[in-house]
This record gives sequence, C-alpha cells and structure tokens, in this order.
Amino acid sequence: MTTFFRDTATVFSREFRPVVRDSVGLLFEMGQPLLFLFLFGSLLDGAVGSSWQWFVPGILVMMCLTGPMSSGYTLLVELIGGSLERLMVTPLNRTAMLVGRTMKTMIVLLAQAVLIIVLAVPLGFELYPAGVLAGLAQLVVFGVGLGSLSFVLAIKSAPSGTLFYVVSQSVMFPLLLLSGVLLPMETAPAWLRTIGYVNPVTYIVEAQRALFSGNLTSPSILYGTAAACAIAAIGLYLGNRAMRRGV
Repeated sequence: MTTFFRDTATVFSREFRPVVRDSVGLLFEMGQPLLFLFLFGSLLDGAVGSSWQWFVPGILVMMCLTGPMSSGYTLLVELIGGSLERLMVTPLNRTAMLVGRTMKTMIVLLAQAVLIIVLAVPLGFELYPAGVLAGLAQLVVFGVGLGSLSFVLAIKSAPSGTLFYVVSQSVMFPLLLLSGVLLPMETAPAWLRTIGYVNPVTYIVEAQRALFSGNLTSPSILYGTAAACAIAAIGLYLGNRAMRRGV
C-alpha cells in the first residue's frame, strides 16, 4: 500500500504541475460555464421557480461531464506522442497511474465548482452548506467514473484518435441535453421524457438540485447517488483493466 500511495502521489504531481503553471488556461476553461451562469441563468429567472437553486447544480453537472473528457484527451495526446509508452515501462503501479490522473481531474473540478458557487451567491443562490458538501462529494464520485471511462476511450482510440472524438461528441451532448441540465424536461415531448428516464445523468441532476436546495430527505438523492456510484464502479473497473493490460 505504501508503494501504491507513493506512485499515486508521483502521478498526481506529474499531472498537476502543468495546471499550476498554466493557471490562465484553467481560468479560460471556466469561460463557458460562467457564460451560462450569468447569461442563461438570468434568462431562467422566474421560469423554473428558484432559478439559481435549479440552474447552478445543472452547471456543475455540465462541468463534470465535460471536464473528465479533457483528461482523456490529454492521455490520447501522450499516447500519440509516445510519452505514455515511456511511462508504462517504469515500475509505477498501473492502478496508481489511473488514480493519480483521476485525482488531478477532481481537484480541478472542485476548484471550478467552488468558484461557480461563490459567484452565484450574490446573484441569489442560497447556500445550504450540508447539501453543497454532499452534492460536491457526489460529483466527485461521478467525475471519477467519467474520467476513468475517458481514459479507456483514449486507449482504445490510439493511434488515430478518431474514435475518441466521435464517441465523446456523439455521447456527451445527448447525455447533457436529455438530463434537463439547461431546460426542464417536464415541458419536453413524451418521447424525449422517456429517453430521459433511462439517462443516468438525469438522476444525478435531480439529486444535485435536491441537495443544493437543502432537501436532504428527497428520494432523488438515493437514485442519483446509486447512478454516480455505478458509473464510478464501471469506470474504475474498465480503466484499471485497460491500464494493467498496457498500451
């Protein structure tokens, strides 16, 4: 276990150092979420009840969907460039390589989420500390699964990378739009609502809105947590297997 934690810390440090050096790039990534927050969120004022309690969790889930995909893209670049092959011949634990990369993604995601929440408070977002902490914890579990799945997709896409771009774009946006992140699914046609019911992200979005509204006894929290844990378990299993088999 000592070796595992040491290798995890080594991989995390390797992945996180470029983020610290390129803090401007990190802020630039926040452009789209902030644009949605200040412009789109204001348009929903009064249309969905407490608009900020409804919209802020949706923005955080959207960030959680798009952020881990960038981790897979980074891995794909290393695969194409050959730097990952050099890393794979080292005695680093393969599971530690996966966990270290995923930790880096989650730290960045949490920092961005906290910034969004802080900026939303002056706009009318009401802060429920217990619900916010539980919501962020659920997002971390969800993001770990998505990040691991993006690593698997990157490995399967090498060396051309075409599969990664096709799958990430064709899957991510339907999951995003059909989960009710930006607009309420209650007003959608029946066939769209039916598709939304089989979309696991829908249950995570509903759980997030319940938590960020301080409704800690809502049944949707249980369903959302189950969906996040299932995605994390599948992602870690497949990602660990892909890393252990090597590139």
